[in-house]
Amino acid sequence: MIYTTLAERIRSNKPVVLLTVIDGPNVGATLLASPNLNSLGTLGDSELDRVAARDALGELEAGRTSVRNYGPSGQVTPEDLRDTPTVRVFVESFSPPPQMIIFGAVDFTAALARVAKVLGYYVVVCDAREVFATKRRFPMADEVLVTWPEPVLTARGADLGPRDAVCILTHDPKFDVPAIQGSLATNVGYIGVMGSRKTHAKRLERLTEVGVTKSKDLDRLMSPIGLDIGSRTPEETAISICAEIIGKRVGRDVPSLAKSDGPIHR
Repeated sequence: MIYTTLAERIRSNKPVVLLTVIDGPNVGATLLASPNLNSLGTLGDSELDRVAARDALGELEAGRTSVRNYGPSGQVTPEDLRDTPTVRVFVESFSPPPQMIIFGAVDFTAALARVAKVLGYYVVVCDAREVFATKRRFPMADEVLVTWPEPVLTARGADLGPRDAVCILTHDPKFDVPAIQGSLATNVGYIGVMGSRKTHAKRLERLTEVGVTKSKDLDRLMSPIGLDIGSRTPEETAISICAEIIGKRVGRDVPSLAKSDGPIHR
């Protein structure tokens, strides 16, 4: 049952983590954990299962594989582990590639999709205009969807997490406002929106009009998008966007245009 479920999760690109006891009591015991699902199997103790699954989901979120040490009942502190048998658990994460959803089939999109693919992203390009959203224009994208933002984010939003990114490159309120609203309803780690400071100020007014007023939501928006590195070409802009995504993901203080007040182009 465990390995059948593991295979199903991997085939469907769903995150899952397998825990295996490699030393100590119950060598070979396995436990399968996945976000929003009950665990399968046991490592030999219910409290050990709970603690180890909690830790493993943290490793899964970061896309890491590791070996962790516990006491037979899930003890983790040095004091609790003293004079008790050590249970060594191999934590094997099966994370799908991070997703980047790009809204807007514009000139910058092709460059951003190329750089994102080099970084290992599963790239989805979305635009409601059939003449622009074509696989011929974006051959490097994994999917090119001719649709509006709402159905895309409704279908995929629950799977978006801290490793994923949404980049909104349009200047059309009918498209970018719903894309922002839908993205804010997810746990996606990065929401970048293209446009000048003046454009973004007007965009914030439109968001307020549709009920997006919480500062903690608006603070998630990175706009102007990218780092302040003097980008001029689509390729340079794509690099600045991806660098900002990396910096935000790892918690570095990077020179984002959204955090400065100078001109975008110098």
